[in-house]
Parts: sequence; C-alpha cells; structure tokens
Amino acid sequence: MLQTKIKDVQIRNEREAALAEKYDEIAERLEGYAAENDEQGTFPYASFDILREAGFFSLTVPQKYGGYEASLYEMTIALERLAKGDGAVALAAGWQSCLFLNYREGNRWKEEIFATVCQGVVQNGDTLNIFATEKKGGNIFRGSQPETVARRTAGGYIISGEKTFATLAPIADPLIVMAWVEDEGVLGEFLIRKSDKVVVKETWNTIGMRSTGSDTIMLNEVFVPEKALLAKATGKDGGLKNRSTFLFIASVFLGVAHAARDFIIDFAKHQQAGSLQKPIAEVPHIQQKIGEIEIALTTSRTLLFSLADKWDRYPHLRDDLLNDFQAAKYTICHQAIHIVELAMRVAGGRGLSKDFKLERLFRDVQCGLSMHPADDMIVQGLARSALYSD
Repeated sequence: MLQTKIKDVQIRNEREAALAEKYDEIAERLEGYAAENDEQGTFPYASFDILREAGFFSLTVPQKYGGYEASLYEMTIALERLAKGDGAVALAAGWQSCLFLNYREGNRWKEEIFATVCQGVVQNGDTLNIFATEKKGGNIFRGSQPETVARRTAGGYIISGEKTFATLAPIADPLIVMAWVEDEGVLGEFLIRKSDKVVVKETWNTIGMRSTGSDTIMLNEVFVPEKALLAKATGKDGGLKNRSTFLFIASVFLGVAHAARDFIIDFAKHQQAGSLQKPIAEVPHIQQKIGEIEIALTTSRTLLFSLADKWDRYPHLRDDLLNDFQAAKYTICHQAIHIVELAMRVAGGRGLSKDFKLERLFRDVQCGLSMHPADDMIVQGLARSALYSD
C-alpha cells in the first residue's frame, strides 16, 4: 500500500511520491525569488543554483551516465510542481529535461558525444538547450530555412547567425544550434561551446515568463570541428518532431494554473466582504467559479497524466500519439488560462494589483499559446488528419 503524505490521485508509487515531495519543497524555495525576478525581468540565477544542487538537470539523463532516468510521467510530476513555485523557472529548466528525454529515446548523435554531454550535466551541472528560432524566419518547424549558416572550412565549419527566443541563454553551455549546412543544402545540428565569438544580447522583455532568459545569441564566425556536427535532417520539419515536448509545455502551464487555484481557494476561505458576516467562500457565485476551476483542473490533469502513462508504457504506439499530444497541448493550455481567469474573477479588483500574486500568474499563463506548436498548426493538423487520413 502506498504510504505518503502527498494527496494526489496521479501519484501511483513510492518513487513518484518521493519525487513529488522533493519538488513541492523546491517549488516553495523558488517562489521566494519569483516575484522579484518577474518584476525586474532578471534571470533567476539563485533558483537555478537550487535546481542544480537538487540534481534536477540530471533528472532525465540515462542512469548509465549517472542520471535519474525519469520517465515522461515522472518528469511531468516534477515540472507541474516546479511551475507552482515559479512558472518561468520550470519552463526554462524544462527544455533541458525534455531534450534529454527525447534524445534518450531516439538519439541521433554518436554515442560517445551524447555520453560526454550527459556527463557534463551530471558532473558539472551543465545546462543546455536547442536554439532554432530566428527573428526573420521564425521557428524552423514552420518550414523556414535558417539564416544561421555553417560554411565548411579546413577541419570543420564556420558558423554565423543570430538566434532569438534563446531560452537559458545566460547560462547555457554548450549550445545546440540549428544551422544551414551551406555546401550540402541540409539542416544541421551543431554542438557549440561559448567563447568570445558567442555573444548573448539581452533582448527578453515580455509581459509574462519574464525570467526565462530567452535572449538573443549572436554567433560571429564561430569555428567548430567536424565532430561538432551532431546530426543532419532533410525533411520540412528537420526531423525534429517529438511528442513529449507537447506534454512538457502543458505540464508547466497547468502548474501555473494549479498555483492560481490553490491561491484563490485560500483567499476565498479568509477574505470577508464588508457586506457579509462570512468568508466569500460561502457565497454561491464564488462556489460556482471555484467548482468550474476544479472541473477544468481535474480534467486537464487526467488528460495530461494519462497520455504520459501511455507514452511510457506503450513505446510501439508513440508514432500514433501525435494527434493526442497536440490536442492535449491545445486543450490544457486553454484550460489553464480559463482557470486563472476564473480565479481573477473571484479576487475581483485586487487581482489587478502588481502586489497580488495572481496578477503574475495571469500574465505567465497567457504565454502557453505562443509555445510551439501554435493553435493554428494544431487545429489545421488535426483537421487534415481527420479529413485525409486513411
């Protein structure tokens, strides 16, 4: 019988319970920095030190290289909880966790290079991310050809270009950079170490998720050896489709909504309107909104964890889960926004105050709609699948 203080029907065993308890405690620590980092738009170095000390970045690294080798289900548990403390930190850090989960399941790199990168994470606390988006062409997953170019030279390549929305830019090293291999006419995936030819330009200034460090990275004729070319892809999507990314995004934004839900329930229990001699939690229209919050949260969490479980347990079905994962990303991100909007209605005018936690959660949760894949891509893809698939 499962013995744990965690009251969550999605927790199925002692390993998951230990993970949930650990990241609940870490989330509380992260929350102590969240408001200030959000207000100043600064990168949360102290929060990332906490994650590094806790071994978070080894979460999805294979056990054979010293990692925890978390499943998608376990990663989802950790990220939803981290996002309750600080959604921006969970989103930024989650990219690395998702990266190793994807490469662990379908590695395109040479094993010795993957081993070296994994060991850098485990032993040195390295943080890394894939950088594909550019200011002019946008996201390569929409079919654009990157303007970042790799030109062959003696012993390797010279890479020049500019990457935007480069989450983790202040601390990422090494970088995984998508560039156009000029002499071959293919998309290449390069491993690049920071140097004086790699410049981070602070450009991230948004309404939400303000401390993800999604700045601009300038690559100024960076030389990399032949072995730095990790993989090539010729398909329109660059051969980079992965389903687990969609659930990672959904788990983070649902975690933000979950934090709003917890906050507004506590608020309703203790807030007393001047015209009433009882807490607003006893007012029927407040209970209606909180009930709607519970419906949206419960159904979203059930969808999220059931798909993660299916991914883990049935590897042979993963290629058939694309529609399900995209639909889940769409549904959960929209439901997360709805949850926070309902919480704002319960809070009334106070919810608009910059000194009120809910205001930050409201801004952060909006950003889910901008994460790849965007709504139009999901809707069109599902429509075409329904209309034209055999």
